[in-house]
Amino acid sequence: MYRAPDFSQPRFQSAPEARFAPAPADGVLPEGFFSTTNLPTYVHTGGEWRLPRDPRMDAALVLDPDGVPRVLEARYVRAGQPVAMGFAEDGSEGIFVHVAGLMGDPDQGPEGEFKFMSSEVSREKPTDYAEMARILVEEKERGGCFVWVVGPAVLHSRGRDTLAWFIRNGYVGVMFGGNAVAVHDIESATMGTTLGMNSRGLPMIGGHGFHMRAINRVRAAGSIRAAVEQGVVREGIMHALVTSGVPFVLAGSIRDDGPLPDTLTDAVVCQETMKEYTRRATGVLMIATALHSIATGNMLPSYAWNEETGEVRPITTICVDSSEFVVSKLKDRGTHQAFGVITNAQDFLHVLRHYVEIEAAARQPA
Repeated sequence: MYRAPDFSQPRFQSAPEARFAPAPADGVLPEGFFSTTNLPTYVHTGGEWRLPRDPRMDAALVLDPDGVPRVLEARYVRAGQPVAMGFAEDGSEGIFVHVAGLMGDPDQGPEGEFKFMSSEVSREKPTDYAEMARILVEEKERGGCFVWVVGPAVLHSRGRDTLAWFIRNGYVGVMFGGNAVAVHDIESATMGTTLGMNSRGLPMIGGHGFHMRAINRVRAAGSIRAAVEQGVVREGIMHALVTSGVPFVLAGSIRDDGPLPDTLTDAVVCQETMKEYTRRATGVLMIATALHSIATGNMLPSYAWNEETGEVRPITTICVDSSEFVVSKLKDRGTHQAFGVITNAQDFLHVLRHYVEIEAAARQPA
């Protein structure tokens, strides 16, 4: 539960309003601008302490025409636009970053403060699958948007069918991945291999080119959706996404083969497309991908805010990897709210499905 700050306290009542300065040029912030975190950040303006729209880390605070602050990346700031100034996060300059609301008791020290290099991750920590299952089922029931960030190891570790099950049963609001996730899934659907390996992990003769043949078939069809509709792709993750109407974002990279026609090759377009979903995310599950997990985390607030009702809720963020390194790196880059699960993708997905089925069945009327 989120604990809102008590703005009746004298320090807030006597605090000055936030100071704004005009941006000197398009895409350039005034020196001394306030740099945002992903924590609830209140701006004192117009006699009120207001939360900003579109929260995320590593951006600026600007004022919309209606007087409500907005978090905006520097590249979108226009010359003359009012930009919040200052470095203090304690409200003394009209900006208050509410650390304790999501992450602990302020009387217990600064452990919840936004900072880099703060991770404590261990494969020896227990994994509460029942709690994760409860969250997934509840988000599905309330119509939330759970973002799944998936790496190709899910395919190689035989988690493919289980992930397709989560998609078909409504637990995936949107899927983020790279070109490789879709390529290997479609290779499996059309060739029966992933990167030329069969289901036992053994290389097939000529298998080194199977992923290229899969890409070629999709390019010939025109898109992944077209390949599904034409019967080229008949099962798997991408088939489940298309037939279930679940959106996906494939962010390209310099090492991509093909790429598939659906893969976005402009990095800024990738960011903007992903941001459309992170803005309304109510939970995030990251599995076996360091780069895409960190990229998603950098656009993700630690809370969801309903501007109409004023409700603020923490965003559950779960990062799954076989190595502590990936989870630590994610947390060290600012996604401090991420809960780490150190295990392989196949085991995680299979066990999570088991608990989700139990949770969903328990909620069915007798």
